[in-house]
Amino acid sequence: MTAPNPNWFLRARLKTRQLLLLIALDDERTLSCAADALCMTQPAASKQLRELEDMLGIALFERLPRGMEPTIYGESMIRHARMALTSLARAHEDIVALKSGLAGQVDVGSIMTPAMRLLPCAITRIKQQVPQLRIGVQIESSMVLLERLQRGTLDFLLARMTTFHDSADLLYEELAAEPVVVVARAGHPLAAHTQLALQDVARAPWIMPPPGSILRQRFDQLFHNAGLEPPSDVVDTSEIVLITSMLQMSDALNVMSADVALHYQELGLLTVLPIELACQMDPFGIIRRRDSLLSPGAELLLQAIRRQAALAIPCSV
Repeated sequence: MTAPNPNWFLRARLKTRQLLLLIALDDERTLSCAADALCMTQPAASKQLRELEDMLGIALFERLPRGMEPTIYGESMIRHARMALTSLARAHEDIVALKSGLAGQVDVGSIMTPAMRLLPCAITRIKQQVPQLRIGVQIESSMVLLERLQRGTLDFLLARMTTFHDSADLLYEELAAEPVVVVARAGHPLAAHTQLALQDVARAPWIMPPPGSILRQRFDQLFHNAGLEPPSDVVDTSEIVLITSMLQMSDALNVMSADVALHYQELGLLTVLPIELACQMDPFGIIRRRDSLLSPGAELLLQAIRRQAALAIPCSV
């Protein structure tokens, strides 16, 4: 089978305007609205879309009575169009930054655990070296972050790989495991014990990750393995602000990442209970798009993250 020529778009003279039109059509879902968004006439927009479809030999959109829907081919082209235009915008930002002696823009996504210690330490060290480097951080679940990475809006992630994403397009570099602990408010009656077992906490009120989440499944399985029913007095949420607030005003318990728990314990808000849990979250790591080149600023931050992760100790900046 002959490999596709990576320069097909040069021979085809693919226009930036056509890429913008694909994105506008995806956003607006009608040709007239997309044309208005790009300050084009509707006939001109229709001509550009037709030329692009003729060039590819496929239909990118299905024409419906009340709008347009992208076909599977269209969805693929739209995704790559967004990535291409984002990359071009980043290239311009890098050039402007280099010309002015700055270090450009970095956008990183992170799950909660590395956002508590690892990422802040790395960012603080880099900002001491390169104060002008602009760093944007988005904290979300791995699922949400992977979608944004593949859309080209993030440079790299500190997250977990999921089975819902094709790892063939991604590079994964494992950084650390994520053990979990049980936490409660400071001064909780159970904190006075020197050692607790599962049966000691089975009847307590709990604030837990939602059913179906990996941590919830593994936590419930602990009780089943011990011949116990999982806790029934449960509030289901992963929102850390709600969790910490509810813990402080009640005797509820929560299971969370050890790094996150240590952060709140040092602030005097929560305490880690003396109970061993034979479960942990999957490791997290650096995730990048295989086909992307990082800016100099992103490479600087990535190196700082690797160095900090290798230390495996809290930082003191």
